[in-house]
Amino acid sequence: MNLLRLLCLCTLGLALSASDWYLFTSFRSNGETGVFLALSPDGRTFTPLNNNRSWLKPELPGMLMRDPWLGQGPDGVWHMVWTWGWTRGEGDKALKIGYAESKDLVHWSPQRAIPVLPGEPTARNAWAPEAVYHAAKREWIVFWSTTIPGRFAATDATGDDGYNHRVYSMTTKDWKNFSAPRLFFDPGYNCIDATIAQDDQRWVLIFKDERKTPLVKQLKYAVADSPAGPWREISEPFTRSWNEGPSAMKIGDAWWIYFDHYVQPAGYSTVRTRDWKSFEDMSREVTFPADHRHGTVVRISAELAKKLQAESRP
Repeated sequence: MNLLRLLCLCTLGLALSASDWYLFTSFRSNGETGVFLALSPDGRTFTPLNNNRSWLKPELPGMLMRDPWLGQGPDGVWHMVWTWGWTRGEGDKALKIGYAESKDLVHWSPQRAIPVLPGEPTARNAWAPEAVYHAAKREWIVFWSTTIPGRFAATDATGDDGYNHRVYSMTTKDWKNFSAPRLFFDPGYNCIDATIAQDDQRWVLIFKDERKTPLVKQLKYAVADSPAGPWREISEPFTRSWNEGPSAMKIGDAWWIYFDHYVQPAGYSTVRTRDWKSFEDMSREVTFPADHRHGTVVRISAELAKKLQAESRP
Protein backbone atom coordinates (compact mmCIF):
# COMPACT_ATOMS: atom_id res chain seq x y z
CA MET A 1 0.00 0.00 0.00
CA ASN A 2 1.48 3.36 -0.98
CA LEU A 3 1.82 6.21 1.48
CA LEU A 4 -0.92 8.35 -0.11
CA ARG A 5 -3.44 5.50 0.09
CA LEU A 6 -2.51 4.83 3.72
CA LEU A 7 -3.01 8.49 4.59
CA CYS A 8 -6.44 8.39 2.95
CA LEU A 9 -7.39 5.44 5.11
CA CYS A 10 -6.22 7.20 8.23
CA THR A 11 -8.43 10.21 7.49
CA LEU A 12 -11.43 7.90 7.86
CA GLY A 13 -10.51 7.33 11.49
CA LEU A 14 -10.79 3.54 11.16
CA ALA A 15 -8.14 1.00 12.08
CA LEU A 16 -7.92 -2.09 9.88
CA SER A 17 -8.69 -5.38 11.61
CA ALA A 18 -8.48 -9.09 10.85
CA SER A 19 -12.02 -9.72 12.11
CA ASP A 20 -15.35 -9.19 10.38
CA TRP A 21 -16.61 -5.68 9.83
CA TYR A 22 -20.10 -4.24 9.41
CA LEU A 23 -21.29 -2.17 6.47
CA PHE A 24 -24.40 0.02 6.59
CA THR A 25 -26.27 1.40 3.59
CA SER A 26 -28.47 4.47 4.00
CA PHE A 27 -29.92 7.46 2.21
CA ARG A 28 -30.16 11.16 2.96
CA SER A 29 -32.97 13.70 2.70
CA ASN A 30 -35.55 12.36 0.21
CA GLY A 31 -33.21 9.90 -1.49
CA GLU A 32 -32.41 12.12 -4.44
CA THR A 33 -28.65 12.09 -3.71
CA GLY A 34 -28.20 8.31 -3.81
CA VAL A 35 -26.93 5.55 -1.53
CA PHE A 36 -24.39 6.17 1.25
CA LEU A 37 -22.11 3.65 2.96
CA ALA A 38 -20.68 3.55 6.49
CA LEU A 39 -18.26 1.09 8.09
CA SER A 40 -17.89 -0.23 11.62
CA PRO A 41 -15.42 -2.69 13.18
CA ASP A 42 -17.81 -3.59 16.01
CA GLY A 43 -21.39 -2.67 15.06
CA ARG A 44 -21.35 0.29 17.43
CA THR A 45 -19.49 3.11 15.69
CA PHE A 46 -20.29 3.61 12.00
CA THR A 47 -18.02 5.97 10.09
CA PRO A 48 -19.11 7.27 6.68
CA LEU A 49 -17.18 6.23 3.60
CA ASN A 50 -16.43 8.64 0.76
CA ASN A 51 -16.33 11.60 3.15
CA ASN A 52 -20.08 11.18 3.67
CA ARG A 53 -20.81 11.61 -0.01
CA SER A 54 -23.00 9.17 -1.86
CA TRP A 55 -21.41 5.90 -3.00
CA LEU A 56 -24.01 5.37 -5.73
CA LYS A 57 -25.93 8.18 -7.41
CA PRO A 58 -29.26 7.88 -9.25
CA GLU A 59 -28.73 7.17 -12.95
CA LEU A 60 -32.33 7.18 -14.18
CA PRO A 61 -34.64 10.19 -14.61
CA GLY A 62 -37.03 10.84 -11.75
CA MET A 63 -35.69 8.00 -9.62
CA LEU A 64 -35.04 8.28 -5.90
CA MET A 65 -32.81 5.85 -3.99
CA ARG A 66 -34.57 5.45 -0.65
CA ASP A 67 -34.44 2.56 1.83
CA PRO A 68 -31.49 0.77 0.18
CA TRP A 69 -31.30 -2.94 1.00
CA LEU A 70 -28.05 -4.84 0.38
CA GLY A 71 -27.51 -8.60 0.46
CA GLN A 72 -25.06 -11.17 -0.91
CA GLY A 73 -25.99 -14.35 -2.74
CA PRO A 74 -24.31 -17.77 -2.43
CA ASP A 75 -22.34 -16.99 -5.61
CA GLY A 76 -20.77 -13.95 -3.93
CA VAL A 77 -22.70 -11.37 -5.96
CA TRP A 78 -24.12 -8.44 -4.02
CA HIS A 79 -27.65 -7.27 -4.81
CA MET A 80 -29.19 -3.91 -3.94
CA VAL A 81 -32.85 -2.89 -4.18
CA TRP A 82 -34.40 0.41 -3.16
CA THR A 83 -37.58 2.47 -3.16
CA TRP A 84 -37.85 4.14 -6.57
CA GLY A 85 -40.36 6.82 -5.59
CA TRP A 86 -43.18 7.74 -3.25
CA THR A 87 -46.00 6.71 -5.62
CA ARG A 88 -46.65 5.20 -9.04
CA GLY A 89 -45.18 7.34 -11.81
CA GLU A 90 -47.54 9.06 -14.22
CA GLY A 91 -48.29 6.72 -17.10
CA ASP A 92 -46.61 3.71 -15.45
CA LYS A 93 -48.34 0.39 -16.08
CA ALA A 94 -46.74 -1.05 -12.97
CA LEU A 95 -45.10 0.09 -9.79
CA LYS A 96 -41.33 -0.34 -9.75
CA ILE A 97 -38.38 -0.71 -7.44
CA GLY A 98 -34.73 0.00 -8.23
CA TYR A 99 -32.03 -2.65 -8.68
CA ALA A 100 -28.27 -2.95 -9.24
CA GLU A 101 -25.68 -5.65 -8.54
CA SER A 102 -21.94 -5.83 -7.88
CA LYS A 103 -19.21 -8.40 -7.33
CA ASP A 104 -17.09 -6.14 -5.13
CA LEU A 105 -19.32 -3.23 -3.95
CA VAL A 106 -17.08 -0.88 -5.94
CA HIS A 107 -18.07 -1.58 -9.54
CA TRP A 108 -21.82 -1.76 -10.13
CA SER A 109 -24.11 -2.82 -12.94
CA PRO A 110 -26.30 -0.19 -14.60
CA GLN A 111 -29.29 0.68 -12.44
CA ARG A 112 -32.64 -0.61 -13.68
CA ALA A 113 -36.28 -0.89 -12.72
CA ILE A 114 -37.98 -4.07 -11.55
CA PRO A 115 -41.75 -3.80 -12.21
CA VAL A 116 -43.99 -5.05 -9.39
CA LEU A 117 -47.75 -5.67 -9.22
CA PRO A 118 -48.45 -5.04 -12.93
CA GLY A 119 -51.93 -6.51 -12.51
CA GLU A 120 -52.95 -3.98 -9.84
CA PRO A 121 -53.63 -0.68 -11.63
CA THR A 122 -54.79 1.08 -8.44
CA ALA A 123 -51.80 0.06 -6.28
CA ARG A 124 -50.35 3.29 -4.93
CA ASN A 125 -46.77 2.57 -3.96
CA ALA A 126 -43.94 0.07 -3.53
CA TRP A 127 -41.91 0.93 -0.43
CA ALA A 128 -38.83 -0.44 1.29
CA PRO A 129 -38.06 -3.49 -0.89
CA GLU A 130 -35.82 -6.18 0.54
CA ALA A 131 -34.87 -9.74 -0.38
CA VAL A 132 -33.96 -13.00 1.33
CA TYR A 133 -32.34 -16.07 -0.20
CA HIS A 134 -34.35 -19.30 0.07
CA ALA A 135 -31.56 -21.90 -0.04
CA ALA A 136 -33.86 -24.93 -0.24
CA LYS A 137 -35.45 -23.54 -3.41
CA ARG A 138 -32.33 -21.80 -4.70
CA GLU A 139 -34.21 -18.59 -5.28
CA TRP A 140 -34.59 -15.08 -3.94
CA ILE A 141 -37.76 -13.81 -2.32
CA VAL A 142 -38.16 -10.09 -3.06
CA PHE A 143 -40.70 -8.34 -0.82
CA TRP A 144 -41.99 -4.81 -0.28
CA SER A 145 -44.96 -2.84 1.14
CA THR A 146 -47.88 -1.66 -1.01
CA THR A 147 -51.28 -0.07 -0.52
CA ILE A 148 -54.05 -1.33 -2.80
CA PRO A 149 -57.08 0.86 -2.00
CA GLY A 150 -60.06 -1.15 -0.83
CA ARG A 151 -58.20 -4.46 -0.64
CA PHE A 152 -58.34 -4.43 3.18
CA ALA A 153 -61.23 -2.01 3.58
CA ALA A 154 -61.79 -2.64 7.29
CA THR A 155 -58.46 -1.01 8.12
CA ASP A 156 -58.37 1.72 5.44
CA ALA A 157 -58.89 4.49 8.02
CA THR A 158 -56.01 3.50 10.32
CA GLY A 159 -53.08 4.92 8.36
CA ASP A 160 -51.81 8.21 6.95
CA ASP A 161 -53.55 9.75 3.92
CA GLY A 162 -55.46 6.59 3.08
CA TYR A 163 -52.39 4.33 3.03
CA ASN A 164 -53.12 0.80 4.24
CA HIS A 165 -50.12 -1.40 3.46
CA ARG A 166 -49.49 -5.11 3.40
CA VAL A 167 -46.30 -6.91 2.39
CA TYR A 168 -46.18 -8.50 -1.07
CA SER A 169 -43.50 -10.66 -2.68
CA MET A 170 -42.28 -12.40 -5.80
CA THR A 171 -39.43 -14.84 -6.40
CA THR A 172 -36.51 -14.94 -8.82
CA LYS A 173 -33.51 -17.13 -9.54
CA ASP A 174 -31.70 -14.69 -11.84
CA TRP A 175 -33.02 -11.18 -11.00
CA LYS A 176 -34.42 -10.96 -14.53
CA ASN A 177 -37.40 -13.29 -14.47
CA PHE A 178 -39.87 -13.03 -11.59
CA SER A 179 -42.85 -15.01 -10.39
CA ALA A 180 -46.32 -13.54 -10.16
CA PRO A 181 -46.59 -11.36 -7.03
CA ARG A 182 -48.49 -12.61 -3.99
CA LEU A 183 -49.51 -11.43 -0.56
CA PHE A 184 -46.55 -12.29 1.68
CA PHE A 185 -47.43 -10.98 5.14
CA ASP A 186 -50.67 -9.67 6.60
CA PRO A 187 -50.83 -9.22 10.38
CA GLY A 188 -54.38 -7.94 10.06
CA TYR A 189 -53.43 -4.27 10.00
CA ASN A 190 -51.37 -1.65 8.18
CA CYS A 191 -47.67 -2.63 8.13
CA ILE A 192 -44.47 -1.62 6.30
CA ASP A 193 -40.68 -2.02 6.35
CA ALA A 194 -40.37 -5.78 6.70
CA THR A 195 -36.90 -7.27 7.09
CA ILE A 196 -35.97 -10.94 7.59
CA ALA A 197 -33.19 -12.57 9.61
CA GLN A 198 -32.35 -16.22 10.26
CA ASP A 199 -32.00 -17.11 13.93
CA ASP A 200 -30.72 -20.70 14.12
CA GLN A 201 -33.51 -22.92 12.76
CA ARG A 202 -36.20 -20.28 12.60
CA TRP A 203 -36.72 -17.09 10.63
CA VAL A 204 -37.71 -13.75 12.11
CA LEU A 205 -39.62 -11.05 10.21
CA ILE A 206 -39.30 -7.64 11.84
CA PHE A 207 -41.78 -5.01 10.68
CA LYS A 208 -43.35 -1.68 11.53
CA ASP A 209 -46.95 -1.59 12.74
CA GLU A 210 -47.92 1.44 10.66
CA ARG A 211 -51.24 2.24 12.33
CA LYS A 212 -51.72 5.88 13.22
CA THR A 213 -55.33 5.67 14.43
CA PRO A 214 -54.92 4.53 17.13
CA LEU A 215 -51.25 5.48 17.24
CA VAL A 216 -48.76 2.61 17.14
CA LYS A 217 -45.87 3.25 14.68
CA GLN A 218 -43.73 0.69 16.55
CA LEU A 219 -41.61 -2.31 15.62
CA LYS A 220 -42.79 -5.89 16.11
CA TYR A 221 -41.73 -9.28 14.81
CA ALA A 222 -43.17 -12.62 13.68
CA VAL A 223 -41.51 -16.01 13.21
CA ALA A 224 -41.60 -18.87 10.69
CA ASP A 225 -39.85 -22.13 9.86
CA SER A 226 -39.00 -20.92 6.36
CA PRO A 227 -38.07 -17.55 4.82
CA ALA A 228 -41.23 -17.96 2.73
CA GLY A 229 -43.46 -18.14 5.82
CA PRO A 230 -46.17 -18.64 6.90
CA TRP A 231 -45.55 -16.12 9.68
CA ARG A 232 -46.95 -16.63 13.17
CA GLU A 233 -46.63 -15.51 16.81
CA ILE A 234 -46.67 -11.77 16.22
CA SER A 235 -44.93 -10.08 19.13
CA GLU A 236 -45.85 -7.08 21.20
CA PRO A 237 -44.03 -3.85 20.24
CA PHE A 238 -40.41 -3.73 21.35
CA THR A 239 -39.77 -0.03 20.58
CA ARG A 240 -41.50 3.24 21.31
CA SER A 241 -43.60 4.98 18.63
CA TRP A 242 -42.33 6.74 15.49
CA ASN A 243 -39.70 4.15 14.56
CA GLU A 244 -39.24 2.42 11.20
CA GLY A 245 -36.73 0.84 8.82
CA PRO A 246 -35.37 -2.01 11.01
CA SER A 247 -32.24 -3.98 10.14
CA ALA A 248 -30.96 -6.83 12.31
CA MET A 249 -27.47 -8.27 12.79
CA LYS A 250 -26.20 -11.06 15.07
CA ILE A 251 -23.10 -9.78 16.87
CA GLY A 252 -21.61 -12.16 19.38
CA ASP A 253 -24.44 -13.83 21.28
CA ALA A 254 -26.98 -11.03 20.75
CA TRP A 255 -29.14 -9.61 18.00
CA TRP A 256 -28.72 -5.89 17.36
CA ILE A 257 -31.70 -4.22 15.72
CA TYR A 258 -31.02 -0.81 14.19
CA PHE A 259 -33.88 1.50 13.18
CA ASP A 260 -34.79 5.01 12.14
CA HIS A 261 -36.49 7.25 14.72
CA TYR A 262 -37.92 9.79 12.31
CA VAL A 263 -39.57 12.49 14.46
CA GLN A 264 -37.81 15.04 16.61
CA PRO A 265 -35.39 14.43 18.14
CA ALA A 266 -34.75 12.43 14.97
CA GLY A 267 -31.89 9.97 14.72
CA TYR A 268 -30.92 6.35 14.44
CA SER A 269 -31.59 4.04 17.39
CA THR A 270 -30.65 0.50 18.42
CA VAL A 271 -31.95 -2.24 20.70
CA ARG A 272 -30.25 -5.51 21.62
CA THR A 273 -31.80 -8.86 22.51
CA ARG A 274 -30.52 -12.34 23.31
CA ASP A 275 -33.86 -14.11 23.62
CA TRP A 276 -36.38 -12.06 21.58
CA LYS A 277 -38.25 -11.42 24.82
CA SER A 278 -36.30 -8.64 26.54
CA PHE A 279 -34.86 -5.73 24.56
CA GLU A 280 -32.15 -3.41 25.82
CA ASP A 281 -31.89 0.13 24.47
CA MET A 282 -28.33 0.55 23.13
CA SER A 283 -28.88 3.86 21.35
CA ARG A 284 -26.44 5.82 23.50
CA GLU A 285 -23.67 3.35 22.75
CA VAL A 286 -24.05 3.42 18.96
CA THR A 287 -23.12 6.27 16.62
CA PHE A 288 -24.11 6.82 13.00
CA PRO A 289 -23.29 9.41 10.34
CA ALA A 290 -25.35 12.57 10.46
CA ASP A 291 -28.73 12.28 8.72
CA HIS A 292 -28.36 8.49 8.35
CA ARG A 293 -31.73 7.18 7.09
CA HIS A 294 -33.35 3.72 6.66
CA GLY A 295 -30.84 1.22 5.30
CA THR A 296 -29.31 -2.21 5.88
CA VAL A 297 -26.43 -3.53 7.94
CA VAL A 298 -24.43 -6.47 6.53
CA ARG A 299 -21.35 -8.36 7.68
CA ILE A 300 -18.29 -8.12 5.42
CA SER A 301 -14.72 -9.35 5.58
CA ALA A 302 -11.83 -7.22 6.77
CA GLU A 303 -10.37 -7.56 3.27
CA LEU A 304 -13.46 -6.04 1.69
CA ALA A 305 -13.61 -3.33 4.34
CA LYS A 306 -10.02 -2.46 3.48
CA LYS A 307 -10.89 -2.27 -0.21
CA LEU A 308 -13.84 0.03 0.42
CA GLN A 309 -11.72 2.28 2.59
CA ALA A 310 -9.11 2.44 -0.15
CA GLU A 311 -11.73 3.41 -2.71
CA SER A 312 -13.12 6.22 -0.56
CA ARG A 313 -12.37 9.77 -1.53
CA PRO A 314 -11.02 11.91 1.32
